[in-house]
Amino acid sequence: MNTFNMTRRQWVQAGALALGTGALTSVQAQPSPVLLAQLANLTGQERLNKLVEGARKEGQLSIYTSMPVDDIGALTSAFEQKYGVKSKVWRSGSEKILQRGLLEARAKRYEVDVFETNGPELEVFSREKLLQECKSPHLVDLIPQAIRPHKEWIATRLNIFTCAYNTKLVKKEDLPKTYADLLDPKWKGKLAVEAEDSDWLAETVMKMGEEKGIALFKEIARKNSISVRKGHTLLANLVASGEVPLGLTLYNYKIEQMKNSGAPVDWFTLDPTVARPNGNGVAKNAPNPHAALLFHDFELSEGQAILGKRDFIPVSTKVPSTLNKMPLTFADPKVTLDDGNKWTRIYEEVFSRKG
Repeated sequence: MNTFNMTRRQWVQAGALALGTGALTSVQAQPSPVLLAQLANLTGQERLNKLVEGARKEGQLSIYTSMPVDDIGALTSAFEQKYGVKSKVWRSGSEKILQRGLLEARAKRYEVDVFETNGPELEVFSREKLLQECKSPHLVDLIPQAIRPHKEWIATRLNIFTCAYNTKLVKKEDLPKTYADLLDPKWKGKLAVEAEDSDWLAETVMKMGEEKGIALFKEIARKNSISVRKGHTLLANLVASGEVPLGLTLYNYKIEQMKNSGAPVDWFTLDPTVARPNGNGVAKNAPNPHAALLFHDFELSEGQAILGKRDFIPVSTKVPSTLNKMPLTFADPKVTLDDGNKWTRIYEEVFSRKG
């Protein structure tokens, strides 16, 4: 069973129960969601002036994030340097962020200002009414797919699923042009996927035609075997070491970082190219509302260039990037949330758990 889907389901149910029945105690003075909503409605120079003034008085910002330590550090350092506001960062996996966020809501512990994590988890927080629409003035600069209909969280970067290969073991001219090319016997025993990328499979086969697409991947797995590895970083390292000559579900930014560090890896895309949005959502009960909104605006503006320099795919049209302009199929968090069990089952049916 996909632990991501199990964890999400369990914690969504727990969160819904907790939020429906009310919490017992509070460990902090309650922040004012009314003030946050008022601040979110500000525009122009008045917005910037009030957010900066208020954030400096608050003096701190609390962020829960699944972004790698060095990368979130680059953002918070630039934010602190510009505004003089220190950031307290709790970094963990997206599942843990979901758990902690829902548990703290249950206990009315208002410790987090900003959630910076994967789309499905942010969508859960939105459904549980834990996020505030921020109405950032920088939304006009973003690709349309970055903006959810409810606007309670906004994508800040894209994890684009790419194929990655070991350049010492696979020649560029031998790379597949389509997924059907992976039926070639030369790929036998050389392929791998990450263990929990059911959203990638869902979007990929729905684009192909669900029945046809599932049948294709089953046939590839039957003929050539596809090993399953837990964790994108592990899979990337296995490609670099040569244990996995060709990985099918790698985040392009990680491979680009490794390539720039001298690892014998490179990446390419197959159609359809699936993008998984990661984003920023401001907690409705943020204890530092000025700093929360200021960081939200910062990540959607100046922060986009910082992310781009660190090989992430930004969502701002003002930051040069080939990938955010190419045809992409966006993984819809609703598919993961509402049909997660179905796609987890199909993923497990298609790919062996061995390896």
